[in-house]
Amino acid sequence: MRYNFDEIIERKNTDCVKYDKLESYFGAKDLLPLWVADMDFKVPPCISEAIIERANHEIYGYTFRGDSCIKSIQNWLKTRHDWAIPKDWISSSPGVVTGLSILLMSLTNEGDQIAIQSPVYHPFAQVINDTKRKLVVNPLRLTDEGYQMDFEQLEELAKNGLTALVLSNPHNPVGRVFTKEELVQLGNLANTYDFLIISDEIHQDLIYEGYKHIPLASLSDELAQRTITCIAPSKTFNVAGLASSVIIIPNAKLKQKFETLLSSLHLNSGNLFGHTAMQAGYEDGAEWLDQLMDYLKGNVDFLRSYLKENIPTIKLIEPEATYLLWLDCRSLNIDTEKLNKLLIQKAGLALNKGTTFGNDGEGFLRINIGCPRSVLEKALEKIKLIVDEL
Repeated sequence: MRYNFDEIIERKNTDCVKYDKLESYFGAKDLLPLWVADMDFKVPPCISEAIIERANHEIYGYTFRGDSCIKSIQNWLKTRHDWAIPKDWISSSPGVVTGLSILLMSLTNEGDQIAIQSPVYHPFAQVINDTKRKLVVNPLRLTDEGYQMDFEQLEELAKNGLTALVLSNPHNPVGRVFTKEELVQLGNLANTYDFLIISDEIHQDLIYEGYKHIPLASLSDELAQRTITCIAPSKTFNVAGLASSVIIIPNAKLKQKFETLLSSLHLNSGNLFGHTAMQAGYEDGAEWLDQLMDYLKGNVDFLRSYLKENIPTIKLIEPEATYLLWLDCRSLNIDTEKLNKLLIQKAGLALNKGTTFGNDGEGFLRINIGCPRSVLEKALEKIKLIVDEL
């Protein structure tokens, strides 16, 4: 089957954050939205069919994640990422950010130092601050070869009592898929200085050709004991609204602490249709995903060519993963806040300004290319109009 990713699907008036919350976030309704991280594509038919079949049962009582769903998680990780995990490592959370919050509250203490690698997914900082932990920053370094971890600075943080690092791999928004060598070096620091790593690997399946995602916890038994891995089908199959994530905790003591708090908050039962979608996607969604990645690669190529030909002052940070691309706008010599206002007010376009992801995002924009190519082209034309006026 060939899937039609060029289809335009009306999403307004569906209680959709991406379209129906524009005024709340951007102060205007009639914007072309390429911001929040979901895609404008239909889910794989296997998912919608499974949900409809389950809905036809017409009783939607209390639920749990059954053995068949857990088996689908295990098979997916083994098949796609060569990582065999036992059932008793697997826990749950409504979402990865919810899981991060519960992990921090159950495994760390108020005032503990928690590191992030900016510019990075902004809820990391929010959750750390909201749970009264101390946020410390280990900024990525932008080199001629792309973004790299600053291991020397991280080691200095570790020497001063680092409790945990929240890792984004594949990285949102800079699009890195960290190599085995980088992950081993990171793991060695964690083992040496005894800090935890909470690894957000939610973009693990959205990898471009030539790159390979390596689950951090798969590198060694020792590292697995201090690593918590967070994944979900939400980005892979565009089902974020079904609120069903997977928290993988090899260390039994850490898992017990996490699940005790999860249970006390009554967040451990899960979402009936989330479980259904997860199992269907992991069992039968591989062909759809492969075609999605081919289409997204075409969008990357289109955007790269458009920038070179029409807006050479904006540079694409070459993505290794994800449909969230990082645009270097520093040559425009305009601060990010002003550029963002121009895009909203004059171009009618909603993107994510780089400073949302930390101070290291000054001069950058994040654009969501999980959309039909005609929509992406329209957005780029709007950006060109603004740049031409600067």
